[in-house]
Amino acid sequence: MSKLIRWGIASAGKISEDFVIALSTLPSSDHKVQAIAARSLDRAQEFATKHSIPKALGSYEELAKSGDVDVVYIGTLNPQHYEVAVLMLNNGKHVLCEKPLAMNKKQVEGILAAAKANKRFFMEAVWSRFFPSYQRVKELISGGQLGQIKDVEVNFGFPLEHVDRLQKRELGGGVVYDLGVYTIQVSQWAFQEKPEKIESKGSLNAEGIDDDVSATLTYSGGRTARMRFSSKEKLSNTAVIKGSKGQVTLIDFWTANKMIDIDGQEKEWLPPKGKFQTNYANSEAMRYEAESVRQSIVAGDVENKNVTYADSLLFAEIEDTIRKQIGVLNKFDEE
Repeated sequence: MSKLIRWGIASAGKISEDFVIALSTLPSSDHKVQAIAARSLDRAQEFATKHSIPKALGSYEELAKSGDVDVVYIGTLNPQHYEVAVLMLNNGKHVLCEKPLAMNKKQVEGILAAAKANKRFFMEAVWSRFFPSYQRVKELISGGQLGQIKDVEVNFGFPLEHVDRLQKRELGGGVVYDLGVYTIQVSQWAFQEKPEKIESKGSLNAEGIDDDVSATLTYSGGRTARMRFSSKEKLSNTAVIKGSKGQVTLIDFWTANKMIDIDGQEKEWLPPKGKFQTNYANSEAMRYEAESVRQSIVAGDVENKNVTYADSLLFAEIEDTIRKQIGVLNKFDEE
């Protein structure tokens, strides 16, 4: 396969648009957006015109069957991730699917089974892990400079009461899915083992959907990750990773252009800007995960070492456990 990979985009929503803008900051000899598919052809055509994409399609099936697409980015709402991912994989496409990967662990297992059966590259789009700051943290941990990781403290909160996709059950709402996946992934990045114990408490909105959750994940030797995620108020939005020899802080940890390094100095890496303004802050940094996906596909790999199949299964298991503890189940849990 040539160096160039051809992307198809599933869903013409805001996050998909940001991903396309991020791709535009990478060399056109490496990445090409070939097709956009939405459930309404009009929306796909509008998106294609704005972003100069050759093909606009009015269904995900047409995208799955497109012979000129190598890899599909899935930016649909959370409850659709499972069906769209399986559709693309079963039609021989590589897939990068937005987080949270699915509505529960059982769905994640189904997606990964399709990836394995079709021998396609598959990854959950945990974009944070591809930032230079996260790669720096990984180096400090594997190189021993931080010593043994003892403690992670992370919180993630914004006033998001008016964002339907977070507040409504049928849209796959809840802070465990949209914010918790981030606090969980950064804790796992630090500890690199399965927690032995999970304790959580939370509050629910009028629809019975989680809107503020605190959890403690306990790892071997009594080491802990303490997290809070909320759609009620703005929190400090930092991840502090403490080791026996020093500590680091990821600032705006889900989109960490900045960190306080082990020497106490602030480091910053800024991604280039695209042709258009992004819908969400700093989305240009999705370029890091996109380029890593390209490298994996070109190398013939089916998973990426930064977000493995095992990682995605564990994230889902932790999310399910927290949802169960705070009393938030959904129709997908009953299937």
